[in-house]
Amino acid sequence: MTDTILITGTSSGYGKAIAEHFLKQGWNVIATMRRPETAAFEGDRSRLRVLPLDVTDAASIAALIEEAGPIDVLVNNAGVGAVGAFEATPMALVRQLFETNTIGVMAMCQAVIPQMRARHAGTIVNVTSSVTLGAFPLAAAYTASKQAIEGFTGSLALELAHFGIRTKLVEPGYAPTTRFAANAIIPVDQLIPEDYASFAQPIMEAFGTVALTTKESDVAVGVWNALHDGSGQLHFPVGADAVALAQAC
Repeated sequence: MTDTILITGTSSGYGKAIAEHFLKQGWNVIATMRRPETAAFEGDRSRLRVLPLDVTDAASIAALIEEAGPIDVLVNNAGVGAVGAFEATPMALVRQLFETNTIGVMAMCQAVIPQMRARHAGTIVNVTSSVTLGAFPLAAAYTASKQAIEGFTGSLALELAHFGIRTKLVEPGYAPTTRFAANAIIPVDQLIPEDYASFAQPIMEAFGTVALTTKESDVAVGVWNALHDGSGQLHFPVGADAVALAQAC
């Protein structure tokens, strides 16, 4: 019997790469996104289902779980970003970050745990970020939303192990191809006041010249490795930059 993996946030970037990797390995893949009509996946789609999901909407989550059926693996990848000075970050944006990156992950976990507990089997993989491995400037609110999932997952892993459910963290580094800063909820230049310009300019310029970065395929393989790990390891930094940062900590 082929296992089924459900992945959130698969319209592009890491989520899309994870979905395509598992399809190539012969898995049944449920790829979710806000607008499934925009889906574009490479490879054999015969084992692929693309379903709508807004992780900030309880009704959307409930409808997905009902339609998806049995889920062997949940990968919480959906997330939104923000880069800028915290002083200039509207609290509405902070709440939006937490609604998706934190509450959305928790809500998805809560939705799939009952069926996994009943089967005494299943794996949950929460994708965070290398910002949890070391402090980064101009990312305070985003970091907080991801750090919360680190603590949440560590605690959850202890209580779900009793029911045979494994819980993992995958911590990707910076991937230029995902255009994180360019795709932030609010454009970066709107979150960097004039008083911060001299501080922020070299940091933003450095994004384009970093020697060590993360490829989307690194994250797909990282999720695969975390899923198949039998050692009890919780944290899986992925990407050359994330691995180097974790080793330096």
